[in-house]
Amino acid sequence: MLIPLTAFAFILLFSGLRITQAWQKNLVFRLGKLHRVREPGLFWIIPGIETTTAVDMRTITASVDQQETITRDNVPVKVTAVIWYEIIDATRAILKVREVDRAVIQVALTSLRNRMGRHSLDEILKEQEIIATALCEAIDLATEPWGVKVSRVEMRNVEIPESMQRAMAQEAEAQREQRARVIKAQAELEASMKLREAAGLIMENPAGLELRRMQMITEVGAEQNTTTIIMMPSEFVSLAHDLASAARTYTKRTE
Repeated sequence: MLIPLTAFAFILLFSGLRITQAWQKNLVFRLGKLHRVREPGLFWIIPGIETTTAVDMRTITASVDQQETITRDNVPVKVTAVIWYEIIDATRAILKVREVDRAVIQVALTSLRNRMGRHSLDEILKEQEIIATALCEAIDLATEPWGVKVSRVEMRNVEIPESMQRAMAQEAEAQREQRARVIKAQAELEASMKLREAAGLIMENPAGLELRRMQMITEVGAEQNTTTIIMMPSEFVSLAHDLASAARTYTKRTE
């Protein structure tokens, strides 16, 4: 009798041994009631009377299925997101909700769909970080009673209809053309202001005009053109005009 009892005792002892990994917590239930929570390490339970449930305490990365919704400006979009969360209270995660991972994803799905409907298409495309932050806070608020902490939400992809893509491309092209024209006009305005300042300086010093003329002749000659341009001072033109007028007056008098 001693040998069978000893064998039974060893079987009972070893069948009750459990190991909790470093990233886990184990909930021990005795006759259906929560008895204790075991930290990582080796522990023993009463076989047939106590059961255990392991809870992963690591950060979990989950992909939220693509959701099709209508934006505030009535544009259909398809949005895909990624959520990072972790269980901070193993007891509530097991006792308060069934299949906590599935429950978190379902909350993320509904929150994503509702949140997209509050924003216009331009806001969704340009303010993704702000929307993702608000979405993270909304999901975390819903999952907090379950002992789940949502740390981050990112919008991975936003799909819009092809017709809307063409319209946005045309709008972007028009905006670029508008900016190009504004920049060109500003450049012409600055150039005209600089020319006015240069003209004022040249009028104060007539020798500067002659130096500018000689510089232009040098620039033209450096291009090896067959045409030669000779620039004469404006005083010569005025003098020639005065001489021509005097000659015509003298001719009339002599006649």
